[in-house]
Amino acid sequence: MSLSEPEKCCNCPKAHDDVIKFLEEIINKVYNYKETYFETHSIEQAINKNRDIESLVTQNLAIFNKHEKMALNANKACYNYLKGKLLNVYPTYSKEAEALLSKAIKLDPKLVDAWNELGECYCKICDFVKAKSCFEGAMKEKKNKISLRNLSIILRQESNKSQEEKQKNVEQGLSFAKEAVQLDPQDGNSWAILGNAYLYYFFVVQQNPSVLKQCLSAYSQSEKYIVTRTSSDLHYNKAITFKYQEEFKLALETFHQSSLYDPTWDSPKVKESQLLKYLQEVQELVVSKGKLKPKKLQQIVQTIDLKQLGPYGGGSYTSSTGQQAKLLEVSYDSLKPGLNEEKVVLGKVICSVRNEDTVPFTYCSIDKTGSVIVTTVFNLANGKGVIIGDSVAIPEPYVTDVDFSYKENNFRFRLVRVETPVIMVVNSKKLGRNTRAGVQISISSKFD
Repeated sequence: MSLSEPEKCCNCPKAHDDVIKFLEEIINKVYNYKETYFETHSIEQAINKNRDIESLVTQNLAIFNKHEKMALNANKACYNYLKGKLLNVYPTYSKEAEALLSKAIKLDPKLVDAWNELGECYCKICDFVKAKSCFEGAMKEKKNKISLRNLSIILRQESNKSQEEKQKNVEQGLSFAKEAVQLDPQDGNSWAILGNAYLYYFFVVQQNPSVLKQCLSAYSQSEKYIVTRTSSDLHYNKAITFKYQEEFKLALETFHQSSLYDPTWDSPKVKESQLLKYLQEVQELVVSKGKLKPKKLQQIVQTIDLKQLGPYGGGSYTSSTGQQAKLLEVSYDSLKPGLNEEKVVLGKVICSVRNEDTVPFTYCSIDKTGSVIVTTVFNLANGKGVIIGDSVAIPEPYVTDVDFSYKENNFRFRLVRVETPVIMVVNSKKLGRNTRAGVQISISSKFD
């Protein structure tokens, strides 16, 4: 590693200081090697990354052991912390790292870096109670970005007695993530954690599209730094965001990118495969019109009646604020991409689409002209979906025209996104609040 080793036989104070500095330089070199691996290696070598890091750690453990006596004389707490941090570079839990870091804290309870390392060690085995205690211990000594962003993660992992408590934790987690970025706006890891915090906030607290934009903005900031730009976690979570935005091509490409940066991690490949399968089924059902026989399809179309608009009939409706709003019933084909204000569509359900993640609930419907659209409904409670033959009216539909190719698959269909089921009229009746449920999401930073 081209570092100059201190004189191991000298007992002067300067030599003791030098050995600690030398070991710190080793740690910095190892972590820099891990974080900038793809600066010196091609993405095809990603499969070797963990093996190469393990080899480097083994080499440097020998150096640590060689200088152990002098380092312990210089600063026992610091030596145990540094050796524990070296072992903690592995993505998996190290019992020896835990023991060394625990010892370092006992020797020097004010050692903030040791508190944080031990907390991250516990996170690897999902012991979030002990991990939280460590990060709070570090914060008592000094407010710092590492503790803040890890506390942001842990608050999202804690079991909650109520939805109100869950929301409070997510809001606090977002606050911690923002603080971490404010302490150091040049840290890519903090930006990545902020993106995750926004994503949780979107689903748990407020489903506002602007929150998803803030999420992607944070990920974009994170990608400016080599440490996180080549992180499989970042690309995985970004892909999850694209998926919920229904930017399907970007989601598939980003899941694939995530798997390239860590070929040993199965989740990105699984998610890509699931999404591809889902889209293939959607495309097939649109083309085949729900695989219904022509006679059955004709019977369904003939039963479409404007009376099924229910409260949306008559050219206007009363909004939640008590104001009268115009609504013109139009065909699926006459819709435009984006928000269709003062419009309402009416159709009959011809099939539902299987989705491994269960969210969103997806179905296809046909209108009186014979056109088919796909509808995705978010926040729908279990067992509250529509069935074949149900009439469904949707006011001011938000439309996306899906049209792209991916891995020899061609996708082309019109999609309407419904953020909450309570705006839908099914069989002439508006759905009640009992049809709404929270969304479960799959975010990862290997433990986030």
